[in-house]
Amino acid sequence: MKLPGFIKAYHVKNYNFVLVALVFALSVLGIFVVGSAKESLQNRQIFGVIIGLSVMAAVSLFDYIWILEFNWIIYLVAIGSLGSVLLIGQTVNGAKRWINLGFTTFQPSELAKILLILFFSKYIMDHRENINEIPSLIRYAALSAVPLGLIIVEPNLSTTIVTALVICLLIYVGGLSYRIIAKILLVLIPASVIFLSIAVMPNQPFLKEYQQKRILAFLNPEEYASDEAYQQNNSVMAIGSGQLVGKGLNNNTTTSVKNGNFILEPQTDFIFAIIGEELGFIGGCIVIALLLLIVIQCILIGIRAQNLAGRIICCGVGGLIGVQSFINISVATGLMPNTGVPLPFVSYGLTSLVSLYMGIGFVLNVGLQPKKYQ
Repeated sequence: MKLPGFIKAYHVKNYNFVLVALVFALSVLGIFVVGSAKESLQNRQIFGVIIGLSVMAAVSLFDYIWILEFNWIIYLVAIGSLGSVLLIGQTVNGAKRWINLGFTTFQPSELAKILLILFFSKYIMDHRENINEIPSLIRYAALSAVPLGLIIVEPNLSTTIVTALVICLLIYVGGLSYRIIAKILLVLIPASVIFLSIAVMPNQPFLKEYQQKRILAFLNPEEYASDEAYQQNNSVMAIGSGQLVGKGLNNNTTTSVKNGNFILEPQTDFIFAIIGEELGFIGGCIVIALLLLIVIQCILIGIRAQNLAGRIICCGVGGLIGVQSFINISVATGLMPNTGVPLPFVSYGLTSLVSLYMGIGFVLNVGLQPKKYQ
């Protein structure tokens, strides 16, 4: 029987079951931790994992080379979804980030991260011969600015930063010259210092009040101990109180930070605080190790990719998981200002979960079509 054009005949030996096992193990752990953080959401998290696994399995069989032929449609879908949330999105705490679908909410910025990785992988491959020329860099910056601008006006500064970092990683993998990188850093580093210096001043024009307070709370936690720094201080306390093996999932300990409701929405941004408190140092290390191994597997598959686009997809998805993990854990441990970024495959959030599974599906398909060595 002749296969459809978007599906090829693959060899089972090329299917990376190690990556699937790592992602599944982390997701199962996430189900238990989300259930401990907020029991009413555990069934929805299970549903999200089932849908995610189904999407991953289906996408892994779709020929990514065929899909990338529609790269401009992919880009327009990403832009359209980000624009639609500004028009018909649901406003929560002053931000429009979600579209109410009735049975659940959809966050376009999470899906857009994966779609942008696909688009730019094809774009960079098509322009690899002149990627270091000024006109190409300007076009790349302009194409990046549109989705980043739509995300930041939601407002969603944390997702904007994550997406921007991933976009920068993509062009680096695509062959951006170290000389250009050095020139950009020479401008970017002092500009960032100046920006932060102005951002902490009264009546600054760049950040919203709550964003500025989060930076100030990070710099002066004692001054904001009962306000903006409250959650982070409690998060650090929870992680420390877990010691080596933790207090156990679903524990009834009266001294528990979670049981005392000292952390708002522990099932999302501060899920690592629950891991540290209930699973201890060992549980935290297991989660970090699983995340690291997933990123490494993505990179290894990318190294064996048959073309540059495949390599960029793998490194982009791996980089997205790595960047989000670093930021989420850094916030929970007080190493960075408070910002809302989910912990991949662990935090509650169906759009984030299914989108990441979709990204893993594309990585698996790249692995099914390895470079043919002579």
